[in-house]
Amino acid sequence: MIYFSIAVTSLVASFLTFFSGFGLGTILLPVFAIYYPLPIAVTLTAIVHLLNNLFKIALVFKNINWPVAIKFGLPSMISAFIGAFFLNKLSLKNNTLYTYQLFDNQFHITLLNLIVGCLIILFSIAEVSKKISAISFDQKYLIPGGILSGFFGGLSGHQGAIRSAFLLRLNFDKKVYIATGVFVACLVDVTRLFLYNSKMNVLNGDSNYQLLLLAVLSAFVGAFIGNKLFVKTSIAFFKWFVAAFMFSMGILILSGIVN
Repeated sequence: MIYFSIAVTSLVASFLTFFSGFGLGTILLPVFAIYYPLPIAVTLTAIVHLLNNLFKIALVFKNINWPVAIKFGLPSMISAFIGAFFLNKLSLKNNTLYTYQLFDNQFHITLLNLIVGCLIILFSIAEVSKKISAISFDQKYLIPGGILSGFFGGLSGHQGAIRSAFLLRLNFDKKVYIATGVFVACLVDVTRLFLYNSKMNVLNGDSNYQLLLLAVLSAFVGAFIGNKLFVKTSIAFFKWFVAAFMFSMGILILSGIVN
């Protein structure tokens, strides 16, 4: 069941990223979190996210807006390191805030549960909120936007929604928007993976390697299909589906049911 869940989620989430500019990490993290502790789930998601974005860069490289990519991406890299540092600190300590019983099972709510769960819930609401989606930012806010996006990318992997809130308001052609966002996401992924892997033993078994390879290949398929169809397809339905899924998983993580 785990292989099927990860494969389908990776494919669908990767496909959706060509429409929204984000979504793979946001959707895949909660599914990995069903089977792994949150710090490991974040790291596995980051690996899939990076490899998939490298594949997408090969598809859309010529459309990157380099001045914006550098101005937004470099602050993102620095703050991603800080966010990943905090994730490591949280994962190495016992940060249990509350323990409760439910149907003869004991669940623990940790500080990391609280942070990641709340982030997923907030981004699920932002995904379908007309007021939030209408917020615009001037180019002078690209640096603070990069700092904010990168920090949450390092901490929980949720960089895409914040990045999109800034880049969407630059009135790029959609191909330029997608390509520039993918490049920035790669910078953040490289930074956070460097710190994650120095602290966490993620690939500690053949099953983990197999699962990771399956997730990456499924994401490649989703990206390839998305690149072919994103110009012609409406995503209104998908946005609501993603939001509902994110909100549900956010509640489960926040409550400690999913760790």
